[in-house]
Amino acid sequence: MSVDHNNYPDSYLRAVLRDVKSIAMVGASANWNRPSYFAMKYLLDHGYRVHPVNPGAAGQEILGRKTYASLDELPETVDMVDIFRNSEAAGPITDDAIKHGAKVVWMQLTIRNDDAAKRAEDAGLRVVMNRCPKIEHSRLIGTLEWHGIASGVISSKKRRL
Repeated sequence: MSVDHNNYPDSYLRAVLRDVKSIAMVGASANWNRPSYFAMKYLLDHGYRVHPVNPGAAGQEILGRKTYASLDELPETVDMVDIFRNSEAAGPITDDAIKHGAKVVWMQLTIRNDDAAKRAEDAGLRVVMNRCPKIEHSRLIGTLEWHGIASGVISSKKRRL
């Protein structure tokens, strides 16, 4: 199924987040002030099983969850691979997600790889790019303002002074 990656309908995002139960977070960080850390904490707090994937932290724990070096090492086939890496790295990670048997590839804010998205969609996976599942989940359930985000403009870029 091909979608307009510039404009995701809420129904599409809602269906993805409803159907996903387990997530591999590639690029997860043990650093509490990194976006991947608080995205992982939010997803865990909302009932998702999240497996951190970070070769540099393999064997350690992030938020009480064992960290794995690659998707091949995970104890289960996950529903979604959440990519916290750059757009170039998203290509090989997407290919790994396809081989792994994931149903969804989600590329975080500022991450977009249209070639990888096409490969995933051709393999039957759903794809979301340049979005954050934490932000989309809280927006769709009506709690985004609780997180201090009510500006209507969400960006991961540093603000210029």
